[in-house]
Amino acid sequence: MTQTLAQQLARFVAGSNHAALPRDVRDSVVDRIIDVAGLCLGARPLPTSAAAVSWVLDKGGAPQAHVFGEASAVPATGAAFANGVLAHSLDFDDTHLPSILHPSACVVPAALAAGEAVGASGAQVVAAVAAGLEVTVRVGMAGYDRATNNSVFFDRGQHATSICGTIGAAVAAARLLGLGEQGVCDAIGLAASMGAGVIEANRSGGTVKRMHCGWAAQAGVSAAELVQRGITGPPTVLEGRFGFYQAFLSGQFDAGAVVDGLGTQWAIPGIFFKPYPANHFTHTAVDAAAVLRAEGVRPSDVVWARLAVADATVRTIGEPPEVKRAPETGYQAQFSGPYAVAVGLFGGSGLGASHEDYTDELARDPDRRALMAKVTVTSAPACEAVYPYQFPAVLTVGLTDGTTRTASVLTNKGGDQRPLSPAELRTKFTGNATRWVSPGAAAQLWDQLSGIESVTDVRMLLRP
Repeated sequence: MTQTLAQQLARFVAGSNHAALPRDVRDSVVDRIIDVAGLCLGARPLPTSAAAVSWVLDKGGAPQAHVFGEASAVPATGAAFANGVLAHSLDFDDTHLPSILHPSACVVPAALAAGEAVGASGAQVVAAVAAGLEVTVRVGMAGYDRATNNSVFFDRGQHATSICGTIGAAVAAARLLGLGEQGVCDAIGLAASMGAGVIEANRSGGTVKRMHCGWAAQAGVSAAELVQRGITGPPTVLEGRFGFYQAFLSGQFDAGAVVDGLGTQWAIPGIFFKPYPANHFTHTAVDAAAVLRAEGVRPSDVVWARLAVADATVRTIGEPPEVKRAPETGYQAQFSGPYAVAVGLFGGSGLGASHEDYTDELARDPDRRALMAKVTVTSAPACEAVYPYQFPAVLTVGLTDGTTRTASVLTNKGGDQRPLSPAELRTKFTGNATRWVSPGAAAQLWDQLSGIESVTDVRMLLRP
């Protein structure tokens, strides 16, 4: 009898184990756990983080797992929520292309919470994260339309990260709770009814998007815990007549993307690390402007500027233009193409841009506002040709001396063609973690998480 998509995923998850993981997959998962830990600490100073953490602490409940930076343990669902919010809040978390998913911010917090709750080994957590990331990407890739080179989720205004990430978080938690193949399948069935996310905030503001990965992580752990208590899900939940893909995508999906090569072809090592704390669509704009700056162009030299990107990204980083040219907050600036040009031309910090470049004060800085007012965001064939496997940018500026200059950046730093080095990954981690803890504590956490695969009980790592 032919297995359903959920049953095939469940067999893969339940049958996966740490020893059988390819070395590059294991190394990549460890790097992503470390990355998420740094992001969680780096986001702690944000007001939205304080809101999420206080909301969890106010609920009380069984002391099962920890929020990064908190001494008191909370229920596993609460830790998953808070850490998921923290992991996604800086817009610094990894991205899978071409699905345009941020899988680690959903899956890693869920796996760490569930792993701490049951006293799992580090190797078990790594295996669960690997399974969860792979499932998230595959469920999301089924909604990628190759004819239009775009995610159907994204085109409908749905945040695929939180929708698909709920399923990935659920299978990671179910794996750690030892639910077995049927239990994992049921967890998928529950999680499909729990994922949500609308991405209008990308365009016009609001901080709700920061909550999406936390909600996905919490829902994933909740799904696994409810299955553990006897709640079941439909085996045809993904492809069924009233299933996940019908509900979200009107039945427009690629079943082969979910299961073809499952267990032998891994997407995880190819997931892009973000070098800058901003919407991924803006990164090559920062780089292109930095190229012009290195060639001697200064903001005061610019009379007009045209930022060409892929058509599908214009509405996120270029529309509405009155908002993108005059962001009121650092958070809005993270989603602005004109502001990305300003970062590169004024000169960014860190690996090319860092937290210090996305403040409320700089977003409202008169000199940056003057430059942003000159930037038009449009699309170009050269960018369409490589999107969404890269998020390219071509920046052309007209100068006061009557000349024009152009810089093209067609590949993303942090991806397979321009990977971050181990030293750069550590620089990113340290820059994030030391926003909340001392350099010594950050270094200790780096060392401990680097050796997570040999730890017998992850509670040894995650307790303050």
